[in-house]
Amino acid sequence: MAPNASDVNGVLFEDDAATTDLGLDLTPVQKADNHPKQYVWRNIILFAYLHVAAIYGGYLFLFSAKWQTDVLAVVLYVMSGLGITAGAHRLWAHKSYKAKWPLRLILVIFNTLAFQDSAIDWARDTECITKLKKKGKGLDISDLYADPILRFQKKYYLILMPLCCFILPTVIPVYLFGESWINAYFVVAMFRYAAILNVTWLVNSAAHKWGDKPYDKNIKPSQNISVALFALGEGFHNYHHTFPWDYKTAELGNNRLNFTTIFINFFAKIGWAYDMKTVSDEIIESRVKRTGDGSHHLWGWGDKDHTKEEIAAAIRINPKDN
Repeated sequence: MAPNASDVNGVLFEDDAATTDLGLDLTPVQKADNHPKQYVWRNIILFAYLHVAAIYGGYLFLFSAKWQTDVLAVVLYVMSGLGITAGAHRLWAHKSYKAKWPLRLILVIFNTLAFQDSAIDWARDTECITKLKKKGKGLDISDLYADPILRFQKKYYLILMPLCCFILPTVIPVYLFGESWINAYFVVAMFRYAAILNVTWLVNSAAHKWGDKPYDKNIKPSQNISVALFALGEGFHNYHHTFPWDYKTAELGNNRLNFTTIFINFFAKIGWAYDMKTVSDEIIESRVKRTGDGSHHLWGWGDKDHTKEEIAAAIRINPKDN
């Protein structure tokens, strides 16, 4: 979800825009760095173990674990994902909406369950990639440190993360469902964690490689429906990189595949989420026409590419123009 510097053609905040349709004057040019590749063997070994354990956990998920254990794994998968998508990404990295402390607390718990670094570090790294090379070496994240909930998570992360991500997900099925320790550990902890981790990576791999680019054809991020499905709505990536501060990360929400937007909208109804930023239809249309690849859907009735067959098949209630 954190963009490559060369992929940025939208702006992190509205007042950074250089064009009327919220873009930059020029698309940044990709440049390879000169750093030699290094193998970090500790990480290689740990990730190898994680994925072997996850494959075994996937087998147990299908053929051995109790149904309650499988349901718990799926529920924790969604919670983990929301900790990244609704929390670290849309709330803290892009500030696309605001949240009252109960929702921030929920999202910090979900974020810790996801084990993708503390929310402060996650958001800082995203902002660094998006803004730092353009605006200088300094990056003010004092607003993140001003939140006591985020400060608590960062301070005690090395205690909270193992507890939330591995220990409790293993213990709960054993004592609540009478599950075996092996099934609980490999299914709910390892398989679930590896799944959400790989789906997060897909946003910055598959969604940067396959799909249409209706909003900006000059950048790598694309609209990838498959990624959106598994990443709780984060696969509409061409839109997101064009308008990073839109809390929906997708035009019109695409709510059927954008569970994160549904989640935020629910908490908006009860007053815990507020000040959600989004993009007007006029701005989107202007951007689509200026930088899109032509794959955007029709804007309305009678557009030049609106087929006669579709017009003839349309149901028109009480038409006045006949």
